Parts: sequence; C-alpha cells; structure tokens
Amino acid sequence: MKPLQRFYNLLELDKKDVYQLFFYGILSGVISLSLPLGIQAITNFIQSGRASVSWIVLIVLVVFGVALVGILSFMQLRIMENLQQKIFIRSSFEFAVRLPKIKFEEYYNYYPPELANRFFDTLMIQKGTAKLLVGFSAALLQIIFGIILLSLYHNYFIIFGMLLLVLLYFIFKFSYKPGLESSLKESKYKYKVAGWLQELARNNYSFRNQLHHDYALSKNDSLVSDYLYNREKHFDVIKTQFSQLVVFKIIITASLLSIGGYLVLSQQMNIGQFVAAEIIILLVINSVEKIVLGLETLYDVLTSVEKIGFITDMALEEEFPVDYDNCYTSITLDVDQVSFQFPDSKNKILDNITLTIEQGERIFIDGENGSGKTTLARILSGLMQPTQGAISINDDSFKKINLNQYRSQIESIVYGETPFEGSVLDNITFKNKSIDDDTLKWAINAMQLKDFIKSLPQGLHTSIFPEGKQLSSSNAQKILLARSIVSKPKILFYEDPTDTMDEKAANEIIDFLTSKEHQWTIIVSSKNPYWKTKCSRLITMQKGRIILDTKNQNYA
Repeated sequence: MKPLQRFYNLLELDKKDVYQLFFYGILSGVISLSLPLGIQAITNFIQSGRASVSWIVLIVLVVFGVALVGILSFMQLRIMENLQQKIFIRSSFEFAVRLPKIKFEEYYNYYPPELANRFFDTLMIQKGTAKLLVGFSAALLQIIFGIILLSLYHNYFIIFGMLLLVLLYFIFKFSYKPGLESSLKESKYKYKVAGWLQELARNNYSFRNQLHHDYALSKNDSLVSDYLYNREKHFDVIKTQFSQLVVFKIIITASLLSIGGYLVLSQQMNIGQFVAAEIIILLVINSVEKIVLGLETLYDVLTSVEKIGFITDMALEEEFPVDYDNCYTSITLDVDQVSFQFPDSKNKILDNITLTIEQGERIFIDGENGSGKTTLARILSGLMQPTQGAISINDDSFKKINLNQYRSQIESIVYGETPFEGSVLDNITFKNKSIDDDTLKWAINAMQLKDFIKSLPQGLHTSIFPEGKQLSSSNAQKILLARSIVSKPKILFYEDPTDTMDEKAANEIIDFLTSKEHQWTIIVSSKNPYWKTKCSRLITMQKGRIILDTKNQNYA
C-alpha cells in the first residue's frame, strides 16, 4: 500500500471531522477574500472625500469579518485537537493489540523494541496532520478563491491563475517521489541511531571501559554520518522547491505590479480595485509559499504513516474465541511429522518430528545448542507455528487448535524473559481476579519469595523497573515461576527456568514443580542436570531430529 493511500485510510476513519474542518475552512476563505472587496469600497469612499453611514457600515462589516474568521479558526482548532487525540489513542491501542499478537516468525530479523519505538511517529502524524488539514486546505482554498476573484477584475489575471496551478502541479510532480524516498531513507537512519543509543543504555556497564566507549562513539559517528548524508539529500529536494518558489515570486510580483499599474493608468481599473487586487495577489502568493514549504510536512507525515504501516502490515496470529466454561480437563499433545524452518533459511530447524505427550508427564528435552530443542518447545507451546505437519489436542486431528483456548491452559517461561514494569503483584497475577489470596500465597511460598516480598518497602505492591533491573536474577526467575504456576495450568513449558539460582534453592523448587501431587505436564530444557533426574521422560535431539526418546528408569 502506498503512503498516500495509508494516509487517506487514516483520515477516512474520522471523515466527519475532516469534512467539518474543510467546511469551516471554505467559509473562512470566502470571508477572508471578501475583506479586500470591503477595503476596496472603503478606499473609494476615502478617495472621493466623502464620509457617510455606508463608510462606517463597511468598516463594521470588515471588522466583523475578521472576528468571524477568528471564530471559525478557533472551531477548526477544537476539531483538530479532537482528531489528534483520536489518532494518538487509535495508534497506541493498535500497537498494544498487535505487538503481542504478531506472528513469531514476523519478528525474525527485527528487534521488537525498535519496532515499538515507531510509535513515536504518531506524534509526527498528529502535528503534521493538523498542519496539512488546516494550513494546506486554507492555503489551497485561498488560492482558488483568489484566482476566481482576480479574474473578475480583468482577464489578464486569469493567466496569473493558470501559472499558479501549473507551478504547483510541476513542483509536486517532480519533487514528490524523490522527496518521499529521501525522507524514508533519512527516517531509516534516524531509527538506527536511536536503536544504537538504546543498545548503549541497555548495556551501559559494558561500555564504561574507555576502549569500549571509543567503539560506541565510533559506531555512533558512522550512523550519524549516514543519517546526515540522507538528511542532506532530502534537504536538496526542499532547497530545489524553495528556489523554484523564489524565482516564481520574483517573476509574478514584477509582472502583476506592472500589469496592475498599466490597467490603472489606462483607466481599466481604479485605485481601490488596484489595492484590493494587490492584497489578493499577496494573499495568494503567500498561500503558494505555505503549500510549497509545507511539502516537507507532507513528506514527514507520509514517512511516519509508512513506518507505522510496517507494523500494521505484519501478519497476526489467527484469533479464536475462548470458552472458559469448556476448558480442557486434561491435554494430550499429538505431534505428527512436524518440521520448521525460517522464511529466509534453507535448513530445517526441526525435521519430521513425531511424538505424543500425555497429561502429567515430566519431559526433559536435551541436546546441543542448535539441536532444535528450544524451537520444539516453542512450537508445542503455540508460540511458533510449524511450516509442515500438524499438532492436535486429545487426538482431535480434524480441528484446528484454538490457540487462545490452549494458551489459557498453559504457561511458559522463554529464555531471556524478564519481569515487566509494574508491581510484583501485577507481574505474578496480571490482575486476574479469579486468583484468590490463598492461591497467591501458595505460589509465593512454593517459589521461596515470601521473605523477599516481606523485605520490599510496599510488599506485593512494590513497583518493578523494566526488565526487573532492581531485582537479583534469582528473584526475577522466582517471580516468573510463581506467575507460571499461580493459575494451576495443565502444561508448563520452561527454558532454563532456574539457571540463575543457587543450587539448593533451584533443587528445592525443581522438587516442588516435579512433585507427583501436581497434575500439570512439564516440558523443560535446561543446563541444570538436576532437572533430568526429576523428569519421567528424556528426549534427546540432534540436528532437528529426535534421536532418543526414553523413560527415565530412575524416576520414582
């Protein structure tokens, strides 16, 4: 979809507000350009040396017109403010809905926080749209009405109007494409600079060493240089547009003053008409200047719409309704000849996997790095979808898995996952009202969080920084584990869930999770060998295949 079409679709959502803006703009334009006629009549009265009631009435009408234009402008301002608020609200919820639901494969080769940063383009769309809808429309209407009004004075002014329209057409025709392309490239490197600064902030400890700091500055210099190069190319387009405008203003101003003077001297126009015509001409030329200079705003808005459009174009997971009254009492997973590979890869990460997982099993997935164990766990948890084969629940191979229903019955901890910004309570329960206090205490005690939470200044209501920065890595993992069991799910999917804990605490938590008193299924991959001793089934993977699937003889 082209940027202009995206922008049109954005405005289409609030077309009623846009129509109101245009209506007030047209009304304001008509009144504004009727003012020169009033000034013309007042000038004629003054020139004739007569003061009358008509002269006073005309002054009152002109002043009233100025006031009315101000009122109409205020009404436009109110509508535009409402429109900007709607754009912000809609964009924020668009991101909030989409970011967790974008297909996992779509994130391949992209850094999700960088994609989230594109939300800030919403601010450019807000401000730019206001300028375009109010400023552009007012300027365009002023040009149109001005040309119509000038043509009433003399046919010569029709040529002026035609030159104006030709100028605008050619400026837009020859500068739109390079202007938009250079703006998009400039934006690309702007985000690269922002992304690198984000990396410096995220890894600030690593870059405190002077040698590392020099590298950070060197890379920043390279990225900024690329940005400046593309910024300069974009400025070249703006500079060309402005140069054309200056030349046009010189030619038009000289021509119209000459034509106007000639018409007055030849008595085809009087002084009042000449003054009014010159006022209209100045208004029209200023309007042309606003439009030409405003093209940069148009480029910025279209670029921002395109950047956000990249997010909205990403494929989402298929949505299914969740029927909480008919949840699974138990879950048996059947995996039938499942394979997986990333879109730009020729190698299969998983190759023809077939297995069955019964409710209550404790399964340890082993294998070297790159063997496919993480990918298998993520496909089983519904985080990723297989490129070939099928997964079914409870031997129901004829129905597509309802991912939302399935996810309501499972919990997972993926490698690198951290607590989010919010209270400890929010991180464990997500404000799920169905979780009672007894269950919450059970999960907290089981994950050995009781003493830690007591030590916090506000207990469960203590706020956690993004990525759990003020927490020890051990307590961060315990919070994630408490979150995973508090809803008592049917299946737990774990990737290295206890690897940052000390051995004693990790082993005690593993004992609790694998205890037979719990009916959940556990599917875990971990560097901690104690997991292997506590699981009932051992699966070993190599190069995307299962090479060993055995019962643990020592499991009791």
